[in-house]
Amino acid sequence: MAIETGARVRRPVSRRRLVSAVTGVGVVAAGLAVHAFAPDGFASDAAGDALYAALIYLLGVFIRPRAASWIVAVAALGWCAAVELFQLTGLPEVWGAAFTPLMLVFGTVFAPQDLLLYAAGVAAAWAIDALVRR
Repeated sequence: MAIETGARVRRPVSRRRLVSAVTGVGVVAAGLAVHAFAPDGFASDAAGDALYAALIYLLGVFIRPRAASWIVAVAALGWCAAVELFQLTGLPEVWGAAFTPLMLVFGTVFAPQDLLLYAAGVAAAWAIDALVRR
């Protein structure tokens, strides 16, 4: 059931949160499948980066379902850029060597092209979110 708010109809927050959670589970499954089964190379790295960025966008929607989509997109891209730049410190590589799952969260080494791939992943998630919200 939609809630009438002036000239605009808003769907309940719980529906948007549920859709982002279910989609997030699918994105995690796809990311793990790429990590486990795709041959190493640019295509698998690109897919992994884009899926990571899409997941961060979906987490933003889950946490702040009433936030404007562009705000969630900017926050998601900011997070991804911060994580990528954090790799310049060398700490994610050290942490990943000690506890492998951290590599999936923080990566290991800085790669400038990853910033573009994150932007593509966030843009795709944002566009799909906009379509779903209509």
